[in-house]
Amino acid sequence: MAVAMSVPLSLSLSPQVTRSYDGAGGPPAPSTDLVHDQHPVEQPAPPEEGYHFGVDITGKAIQYIDDVKAIAPERPVFLYYAPGCAHAPHQAPPEWIERYRGRFDAGYEAMREEILARQKELGLVPENTALPPINPIGTPETRSGPGGEPFPPLDFTRPWAELDAEEQRLFSRMAEVYAGFLSHCDDQIGRLLAYLEDVGQLDNTVFVVVSDNGASGEGGPNGSVNENKFFNNVADDLAENLAMTDKLGGVETYGHYPNGWAMAFDTPFKMWKRYSFNGGTCDPCIISWPAGIAARGEVRDQYHHAVDIVPTVLDCLGLDLPETVKGHRQTPLQGVSTRYSFDSAALPSARTTQFYSMLGTRGIWHQGWKAVTTHPAISGWSDFHKDTWELYHTDIDRAELVDLAQQEPARLQQLIGLWFYEAGVNQALPGDDRSALEILSTPRPELTPARNRYVYRPGGSEVPESVAVDIRNRSYSIGALVDLPGPGASFLGSEEQRITASEDLPTGEKLILAASFDKDGEASPGVATGIRSLYHGDRKVGEGRIRTQPGRFTLAGEGLNAGKDNGDAVTADYPGTAPYPFTGGTLHRVAVDVSGDPYVDLEREAEAMLARE
Repeated sequence: MAVAMSVPLSLSLSPQVTRSYDGAGGPPAPSTDLVHDQHPVEQPAPPEEGYHFGVDITGKAIQYIDDVKAIAPERPVFLYYAPGCAHAPHQAPPEWIERYRGRFDAGYEAMREEILARQKELGLVPENTALPPINPIGTPETRSGPGGEPFPPLDFTRPWAELDAEEQRLFSRMAEVYAGFLSHCDDQIGRLLAYLEDVGQLDNTVFVVVSDNGASGEGGPNGSVNENKFFNNVADDLAENLAMTDKLGGVETYGHYPNGWAMAFDTPFKMWKRYSFNGGTCDPCIISWPAGIAARGEVRDQYHHAVDIVPTVLDCLGLDLPETVKGHRQTPLQGVSTRYSFDSAALPSARTTQFYSMLGTRGIWHQGWKAVTTHPAISGWSDFHKDTWELYHTDIDRAELVDLAQQEPARLQQLIGLWFYEAGVNQALPGDDRSALEILSTPRPELTPARNRYVYRPGGSEVPESVAVDIRNRSYSIGALVDLPGPGASFLGSEEQRITASEDLPTGEKLILAASFDKDGEASPGVATGIRSLYHGDRKVGEGRIRTQPGRFTLAGEGLNAGKDNGDAVTADYPGTAPYPFTGGTLHRVAVDVSGDPYVDLEREAEAMLARE
């Protein structure tokens, strides 16, 4: 029997995509870590049995409210309800996705025109609103940084007319999956509202519905079937994407639409998440309070920010923010209540200034005017003093089309000065336009200092990647202490880089099965190259050259386990469904050594440890 040892063995730090719904029709698993009362918990069922995080969190929300009302019906309830929609991966049951088949075939440029017309009909934007170009700050061919740095290829949008038929179908399908995901979430929100109506709490509930940022451009010009590439500075492969068109939303994909759809879904604004233009910062906010707001279905144009939500809720409840909580003095809120606007569309905005700084992009809004830089996000350009600032009168130019910097130089300089003042107040200096890989791989404070030896035992809770052993860009050894009673046990490896042993697994008690990686270079910064070796005890039984992933294995949704794998399978050979328990014997523990010492030292230490026991 040949043995395939994965990276990293059976610990399930998988560099694969996060699990979504099964191709046979099961809905998706969660794309984030599940935590209950500050403790990691496992999802209650696999997707093959009908599990969907959106349905699960809605059920939990109803349960929490019901628990309170069963004990103290008069007691108010605060609920922060945060479904995974519509963050990537975009995933929904197939029947929801199919509702939108063909709906986006005209492309994102045509969809922008359609959306803008509907926005004008609804009174959401001024009648004179027009659309910005699809590449408003430049392209790789037209713009580079002050030091010759390339324009970020991620932020170039391909014109729809230049796509071939296969590409158009791929891009359309990505939008269909997203729309199905969004509609499925709407249905779950409706389920929550129906419950509140059933228990007589609908009219007396304040609802605030808001997104966290503009539509996401992380899919780049070609979309993505594995967004973890973005977080590791690896470009998406269009051929790979095309091959997965019919599997979008399925177990093999971590789907994200191309940035052309981000621009369309941000209509009428320019750019998207990560930018200080309105496309990255402006979101719809819906507030409903049947018993407390006389207005119905009306639009308000006062300028507000997410920090205003808490003051608004406190104002509606007639509560003041406490000066101290459990003896700790509270920082004063920066926000202002929006309650004044509920029944008065004519009152001026209670907020006069809003500061923005995001991944190298900068903006400042003040009394209806906005100054914003054209600095590309996460570009690595730096040289912020060379940035071009644009000026817009956003009270009448929501789409930030007419740059008034030349006509109003004094106003622009005033706003730039105000930006620097706010940057100091908000501790936003120096500027930072590092890549996603650089940001995510920067060490953060931890509960305990890093060490050379980590030991994991089966049966414990999943260990978040941020506090698990870090094997990136370094040599390391992994040893598993196991009992193997007979043939049938195996360790399964990555489908992309597989080293196979030259001998069958031994059988017996207290066996050490191990793998080591000896770094001998870097293919590119952070991408280690070297030799992966497999061992039965102190005997090498296989080796091969591999390269390792530079950044996080997951953005969220899968940590480290010993003896099982709660998330996506490391290899397609995994039998059954998550959590894929090790069933070929008894796993006692797994040790990971990142000291850089030769593997034989780890083996000798393990032998000494066993002797002591």
